[in-house]
Amino acid sequence: MDFKNLVKFLAQIGVVLGIFFFIPIFTGFFYKEEIERFLWFDLVFLAINGVILLSLRPFKVEMGIKEGILAVNLVWFLLGVVGGVGLYLGSPIGVVDAFFEAVSGFTTTGATIYNDLGSLPHWVLMLRSLMHWLGGMGIIVLGVGLLSILNPTGSLTLFKSESTGVTLEKLTPKIKDTAKSLWKIYLFFTFFNILLLYLGGMGVFDAINHAFSTISTGGFSTKNQSLGYWGDNLYILWVTTFFMVISGVNFIAHLKALRGDFTGYLSEEVKVYLKLFLFLSLALTLTHLILSAEPFLSTLTHSFFTIASILTTTGFASTNYSLWSNLALAFIFVPMFIGGNAGSTAGGVKIIRYLVLFKTLAVQLKQLLHPNAVIDVFIDRKRLSTKVIFSVGGFFVLYITSVLVLGFYLFARGYDFLTSFSASIAIIGNIGPGFGHVGPADNFSIFSSVDKLVLALFMVIGRLEFYTFFLLFTKEFYKRF
Repeated sequence: MDFKNLVKFLAQIGVVLGIFFFIPIFTGFFYKEEIERFLWFDLVFLAINGVILLSLRPFKVEMGIKEGILAVNLVWFLLGVVGGVGLYLGSPIGVVDAFFEAVSGFTTTGATIYNDLGSLPHWVLMLRSLMHWLGGMGIIVLGVGLLSILNPTGSLTLFKSESTGVTLEKLTPKIKDTAKSLWKIYLFFTFFNILLLYLGGMGVFDAINHAFSTISTGGFSTKNQSLGYWGDNLYILWVTTFFMVISGVNFIAHLKALRGDFTGYLSEEVKVYLKLFLFLSLALTLTHLILSAEPFLSTLTHSFFTIASILTTTGFASTNYSLWSNLALAFIFVPMFIGGNAGSTAGGVKIIRYLVLFKTLAVQLKQLLHPNAVIDVFIDRKRLSTKVIFSVGGFFVLYITSVLVLGFYLFARGYDFLTSFSASIAIIGNIGPGFGHVGPADNFSIFSSVDKLVLALFMVIGRLEFYTFFLLFTKEFYKRF
């Protein structure tokens, strides 16, 4: 393995990141805030990465599987450190808190340690939302889309390592072209989300920040009450609900639709996703309507918003739903285990994996009745290979094991059971808020510095969907490649 591949790739990502950091810098200048330290940091960061690129200019990057997986893991360390420095320079928090917040931002987890967002400079709020926006589609996809020097094999390797789902469908001859097209869709959704929020009465600054967080299904807000600050503005809540839901759909389906092909929306995964969203939302509405005295329209709005927020792993809150009835909380707890579609910005397990799991279980039951029969598993009329089925099974083993390990770790550290395990599910699923002391009205500042580092690690593990991370700790990985 030639480490020049990794160094040049990370430098490319660093340059892209440094350029985007001018957005919060311009925000600071616009609001006449103290931005000089972050400006100098960004200029030095850009200069260092620029020098590295110039010195390695003759070197052609060719990444194989090993380099691609290492690069994907290393880039999250870079993002956490660089983003953390910006937060540390602009707000009164410690180094570990800044790193935690940055990792939470780039992984679109949305778990925050800030107790008073209103006291933060505008540019820090913009930096947090920008981290979401960049991390939403995946910083690796952004890099692949812009870095034409990567050969097709290397690009495909990186895209598969970062993309969420079972398989990757290519719509263009070169994966970098697909990545560029996906980012165009991303920009399109972001612009219209900003526009509709602004037309609904939200200020321009808040509209930009919340659109960044919504389309990325991240969850950072500019207000302590999250979207609850606009809780009486049902229009804003419904607009946000709509964009959360479509952001939880496979972006390949959106890309196909803009090209006149709507078959992506007819896939089994999208159908199940939308049916599940409607069922849980209506069930929560009916439950809360019966067990509370809130008006119908308000209950309907907050119920649909809450299910959309949790199912898509966005993590916004329009109300303190932790005060609702136990039955209502049960309906809110269920989507924490599910997530959105593969190929979307949402985190979590993903609908497609549950489809594979339950269809495989159905096949096993049939074969118990017909031992000699050969029965295959199909998704969208396509036969799934044994390799894919085993991969999904392995994913569930790693997911459950990781949730239990993190949950029991937090419980052993002295936190109550509900807080420990809901935080574990929320962190690994990149959801953000959980229940107990990490509910929608609370945050993650209660944890110690050591705990925050552990939580940050599991955010990355969840974002990379386990395999890409755990491969680094197997002897076979280094022997094979």
